[in-house]
Amino acid sequence: MSAQASCCHAAEPKARDPICGMTVDTAGARHRSEYAGNTFYFCCAGCKAKFDAEPDRYAHAVPAAMHAAPMHSHAAHAPAAPVPGAIYTCPMHPEVQQDHPGDCPKCGMALEPMMPSLDEDDSAEARAASRRLWLLIALTLPVFLLAMLPHVGVHLPGSWSNAAGWLEASLASVVVLWGGAPFFARGWRSLRPWQPNMYTLIALGTGVAWFYSALAFLAPQLFPQGFRDMHGRVGVYFESAAVIVTLVTLGDFLEWRARRRTGAALKALLGLVPKTARRIANGEEHDVPLSDVQSDDVLRIRPGEKVPVDGVVLSGHSDVDESMLTGEPMPVTKALGDPLTGGTINQQGALTMRVEKVGASTVLSQIVAQVAQAQRSKAPLQRVADRVAAWFVPAVIAVAVLAFAAWAWLGPEPRLAHALIAAVSVLIIACPCALGLATPISIMVASGCGAQQGLLFKDATAIETMREVDTLVLDKTGTLTEGKPSLVSVAALDHHDRKQLLALAASLEQASEHLLAKAITSAAKDEGVNLPEISDFQAHVGGGVSGKVQENRLAFGNAPLMEQMHVPLDSETLAKADAFRNKGTTVMFLAIDGKVVGLFAISDRIKPGTPQALANLKASGMRIVMLTGDHATTANAVAHELAIDEVHAEVSPAGKAAVIETLRKQGRRVAMAGDGVNDAPALAAADIGIAMGHGTDVAMETAQVTLVKGQLGGIVRARTLSQATVRNIRQNLFFAFVYNAVGVPLAAGMLYPLLGITLSPMIAALAMSLSSVSVVGNALRLRKTAM
Repeated sequence: MSAQASCCHAAEPKARDPICGMTVDTAGARHRSEYAGNTFYFCCAGCKAKFDAEPDRYAHAVPAAMHAAPMHSHAAHAPAAPVPGAIYTCPMHPEVQQDHPGDCPKCGMALEPMMPSLDEDDSAEARAASRRLWLLIALTLPVFLLAMLPHVGVHLPGSWSNAAGWLEASLASVVVLWGGAPFFARGWRSLRPWQPNMYTLIALGTGVAWFYSALAFLAPQLFPQGFRDMHGRVGVYFESAAVIVTLVTLGDFLEWRARRRTGAALKALLGLVPKTARRIANGEEHDVPLSDVQSDDVLRIRPGEKVPVDGVVLSGHSDVDESMLTGEPMPVTKALGDPLTGGTINQQGALTMRVEKVGASTVLSQIVAQVAQAQRSKAPLQRVADRVAAWFVPAVIAVAVLAFAAWAWLGPEPRLAHALIAAVSVLIIACPCALGLATPISIMVASGCGAQQGLLFKDATAIETMREVDTLVLDKTGTLTEGKPSLVSVAALDHHDRKQLLALAASLEQASEHLLAKAITSAAKDEGVNLPEISDFQAHVGGGVSGKVQENRLAFGNAPLMEQMHVPLDSETLAKADAFRNKGTTVMFLAIDGKVVGLFAISDRIKPGTPQALANLKASGMRIVMLTGDHATTANAVAHELAIDEVHAEVSPAGKAAVIETLRKQGRRVAMAGDGVNDAPALAAADIGIAMGHGTDVAMETAQVTLVKGQLGGIVRARTLSQATVRNIRQNLFFAFVYNAVGVPLAAGMLYPLLGITLSPMIAALAMSLSSVSVVGNALRLRKTAM
């Protein structure tokens, strides 16, 4: 990880960022400043700039260099045990990362593992959190009942009243000082780098209510008349402080449980892999731990078993269920040489396989890593919440002060008591937790939901941008077609022998990685022709190949290559080529010593689901454009069959990127789908790059979205999910903003002059907790999005 990731991973020594309080690995820190003879380290350029502007203000906030002290989790529920090797991050601030549990220095939330682990004991953590919550409820309930007795007309005699007062004060103090300790700790830490957050408000509200009540209970003579009721007594609010702490703890617990559900998709993927594999070695078979399996091992996959790692079939024939990775319900037939993916399920036949990829290099591991990365990224919509959060807490504190002043000046007796309650209610109800969770929780759910449907989003921006696409640009081979071209015809000219021509073409193409080359070499292999030795081999990007056989100069490729090699194409040859192209085949020319001697027609079938997928995309208003290096006649034949709106044929890799740029300059939002190395420039140039899951690593690294199955129907699903996610985020943001817009004035007492309505701090605490739970619950609805 980079230094900007603020990760105190393993290197020593470490320092604390004086601006935000995050731990920085000094060995790799990219941002530092010298001041007063000390070196200060920063997590990012923004913190450094803030320090450089006012160094006197921050220089003494933390020691310039120090070992990172363990930050034990002060979650309202029981802290989770550290996961070995895990990196912890904040649900709201993914840039906060460290190698042990703790609290976010920006918002105070408990950090969570970046990658879920099947070893995490959620049940034990849930039981501990539940016990803590029920204990607080048991302590708070008698406090609340004792406080309510006078309001229902029950007045205890003197000695009993005194004992009840002490019991109420004692139990409330345990609840506030023990149960609320995590909130006070987080609130205090937020002040040191001056990044006030929701726990700043909670700590202020409950702290003021409890301290005032304790002082009023122990030394009522210290309070002026403004705090006394008509009977001359100073009211206490132990029950408000205790109930607030318990309700906030309840809200944290419910929110924690709901957030745990957002990681269920990743855990489900991790659980697909069996813990053992059956390895064949020295003629014997043994079950071994998955961690012992290595590349080139031979494994047996019996009927009904899961494939443990990635590899290829060595023997056997079976159908394999890949639905958990691709979202496609139909099983895939596997035979000799076919690829197998870890986590898929062998059905009725027995297979043996050779291991090719293990550990983090497997498809399943890469899917989990990519989904986890997408869940941690910030969507552009998050900027709205971030801008508001920067001034929100100070503004709430200011409103609380104004509410106190207004009630103290204009309110009914006891004025100061009412003023205190109004200020505490404002601080509690304005907790910005719902605002902070609005975007990241939706992104987490959407990423997991997409992964289960075979859609991998690289980051949150990709999820948000996908819905805006109005133009889809498609490569032909491997994207619209199956990517498994086959040789359908060889037209030998001037009485040349067909098998001899096939042997020459295959000899040239055997060193090429192109799909068309594989069609030629496969045909030669099937026909059993002998391949002569080639010398002076040369690959011509976007054209073909050339070389020598003995003293004869060979060229094999498309018409532009023939022109480049000064090989004439007469009208008869061109007419034969066009006849093949009109059938949707690709034509390659073979030339010997500057003369065309044969034409090779290669066909690649259109994928079964492509016509319907394109029809659905066009029905949604999307323009479909095809980019291909193939001949225009062949491209137009395919485009006509699929009703594609626009075709660009005989385009080089650089030319594909140029077409994308032209479309973007026209104001279009462009998505490019491709699968090959030659598509990488176009994928990078588009607003959204979409890679086919069976394509090259370069294409998948460049793209923002990967379709695991490689079917264009995944684009329809990705667009639907993107639209639903953005709608869900906007609902969350709207709810959070409206909640605070209504709640804060209500808590401040705006309705009291008109309706005589005030808001109890206990009701404020309940409303605050429910707002966060509501946001999480709304985000979880994305799991039901029609895919």
